[in-house]
Amino acid sequence: MSPKETTSGGRSRSMIFIFLSCLMIIVLQQTPAQALTAREIMEKVDARDDGDNISLNTEMILIDKNGYERVRQIKGFMKDKGKDTWRIQFFLEPADVKNTGFLTYDYYSGEKDDDQWLFLPELHKTKRIASSDKSSAFMGSDFSYADMNRRVLDEWQYELLKESTVDGHKVWLIEAKPASKTVEDRYGYTKSVAFIRQDIFFPVRAIHWVKDGDKLKYMEVKKLEQIDNIWVATETHMKTTKNKATLHSTILRWKEIKYNQEIDESLFTVRRLEKGL
Repeated sequence: MSPKETTSGGRSRSMIFIFLSCLMIIVLQQTPAQALTAREIMEKVDARDDGDNISLNTEMILIDKNGYERVRQIKGFMKDKGKDTWRIQFFLEPADVKNTGFLTYDYYSGEKDDDQWLFLPELHKTKRIASSDKSSAFMGSDFSYADMNRRVLDEWQYELLKESTVDGHKVWLIEAKPASKTVEDRYGYTKSVAFIRQDIFFPVRAIHWVKDGDKLKYMEVKKLEQIDNIWVATETHMKTTKNKATLHSTILRWKEIKYNQEIDESLFTVRRLEKGL
């Protein structure tokens, strides 16, 4: 073989090697998300910045099966305490719920059950929400008491079902099943499927299979905004169905959201809950 042929063959092999190397780099750059497991995706959802020292107004609209609406106005505050989150809400109107208050200590680790208290002004009584009652409706809405808190990652088993799109954005469909009967009883769900937006790791839709009554709950984020570089669902719908018929639905609208406010820890106490705003 001539030196010229040897040189030509070496160049060809070198070009093939460079081409394959470049192709592999392109593939790896284009498909990093495919390497994520369902658990890793949910860890990124959990780690997403949701702000601290928050004040906001909430409009809660309750809609029965005949379309009749009841509107409630709520003032809320949230504060991080380490990895835990404290929340308090005061109902402002209408008159039948005015001064009702709801306080939550949402524990990140899950080593103990979250603490929740509901103050009922007409009874002048504060009710501590037991774990066995957390699957019941929060203030007549389609959200349960358990829905009002962050889910603990280790309490659920995850499976990546497939990819899809919601409103033009790529999403993962993640199935979550309770890791124990205790968790199933607390939430009242045998399983959930969450639709997670791939670009921002935000749950924009979910389906919950209700344990009792052969019902389904459908959650959908209708309005998603970026406020102070934090993605927040400013309008969320939840409806309860049975045999494809809607039994009841709830709309939550978050307004006047402000982050990094001066909020004293003394606001998040049962005493302050009973005192009101």
